[in-house]
Amino acid sequence: MLLGVYISVPFCRTKCSYCNFASDVFSKAVFERYVDRLCLDISSAERVAKEAGGIFEREVDSIYLGGGTPTILESAQLQRIFNAVRADFGVTPDCEITVECAPGTLTPAVLTVLLSCGVNRVSLGVQSFIDQEAAAVGRLHKRTTVLDDIARLRTAGITNINVDLIAGLPHQTTESWRISLQQAIDTGVPHASVYMLEVDDDSRLGRELIAGGTRYHAHSVPDEDATADFYIEASEALNAAGISQYEISNFARPGFESRHNLKYWTRKPYLGFGVDAHSMLHSAHRQDEAVRLATPDILEKYVSGSPIQRTQISLSAALEETFFLGLRLNRGVDLVQVAAEFGQTAVEQLQPTIADLEKQALLERSANSIRLTNRGRLLSNEVFQSFLTPA
Repeated sequence: MLLGVYISVPFCRTKCSYCNFASDVFSKAVFERYVDRLCLDISSAERVAKEAGGIFEREVDSIYLGGGTPTILESAQLQRIFNAVRADFGVTPDCEITVECAPGTLTPAVLTVLLSCGVNRVSLGVQSFIDQEAAAVGRLHKRTTVLDDIARLRTAGITNINVDLIAGLPHQTTESWRISLQQAIDTGVPHASVYMLEVDDDSRLGRELIAGGTRYHAHSVPDEDATADFYIEASEALNAAGISQYEISNFARPGFESRHNLKYWTRKPYLGFGVDAHSMLHSAHRQDEAVRLATPDILEKYVSGSPIQRTQISLSAALEETFFLGLRLNRGVDLVQVAAEFGQTAVEQLQPTIADLEKQALLERSANSIRLTNRGRLLSNEVFQSFLTPA
């Protein structure tokens, strides 16, 4: 089975107030040490996978550099990372190779190295096409920056472009959200990701919202109902424009669905490298089970070689994952396929749960499949929780 490779680059020009990822602003002095560690881990991947009890797949059909902002690395450092992957893995000719970019970081030198490394997909962290909204959360770009980046990518031959948008940013209104949506559509990009602002204590803005404070423009954040309305409007507008929803947060024109992210939602094998990177490999010893790996989420611990956390995914846990990951997709979960993999009894035992969620209009059936309703997407965490065995 073909493997996905994820590489985390946790460095940013500025830390956005809403961000709850393990990324931050660091001195460039640590960049080279980090790349050294990445290259060492990539070269050790087969040994680590086998020691963890996972099946090591060498052929790769998706590579994803996420962040942070990978494009703030030096060109030579980006080149080293890609060289390391190609030295230890067989990269298929049609491999989807994605790099996340903050608008304004695509310098001529960076664009040149992306092309030389075979990058054919770029994800732009736009979040909003309204300059005031972008600035309020710490983004450094303007609308014109994004449009210029898209034009230069296309001129260079990279047309598979994703645009990220966030519903619920400070100062966002129905009118401004519609402007951002229409601008995303007007660019003609084949993929868009729409996320609802997360309110938790893992980001500065989230903590301020929970505390009821006013820092980071928290007093200007739309309420939950407005944010939900923005999400619904995005879904309707993008679908109407031919950018069809295929996952809770993701929309694409036909043939432009993210191959890499589909591996996560369909439980295909992938290896992650870098800070707070995760892996999922099929078990070498137990049929239908899996092994998950996680690297440290603190930069210095990762660079110094702290141990990787290993979790054995049992058959029952794999069944749970099949539902709460598969239901993220618009096509839903095929119950016949689940029965073939886990046994008919496993499906029958879940029928009361499925029936209850149908009664609540959170799930709907289509032939042999179940999928989230529009309401179910808004309350997806509640649906997913229903498929988890109480601890």
